[in-house]
Amino acid sequence: MSRIPGWLLRHRITIEPYLGDSSTGPLYGPPQPARAFVDEQTRAVVSPGGESVTSSSTAYAAPGTKVPPLSRITLPSGRVTKVIACLPRDGGGLATPDHVEIQLQ
Repeated sequence: MSRIPGWLLRHRITIEPYLGDSSTGPLYGPPQPARAFVDEQTRAVVSPGGESVTSSSTAYAAPGTKVPPLSRITLPSGRVTKVIACLPRDGGGLATPDHVEIQLQ
């Protein structure tokens, strides 16, 4: 297994994991800093529910990074966005870097 090199994870993001809903709105866990590579590019993606949605940016993080859908992410620019999906990308032994792709609204 080849992990994404740490020197590629040039950006710092803050992850607030989605815990569920309450009578006053969504609940989030404590903020957790993470290293990532952020690509602010608009593209169409499919949500976990099967809907086609627009992603305004994507963060690439180290394997094992867990980010539930609807979690809140603060990008290096200060923009706060929500997670559409968090997808493991495993090269299956090929010479490609294993990582996690975090699709953001």
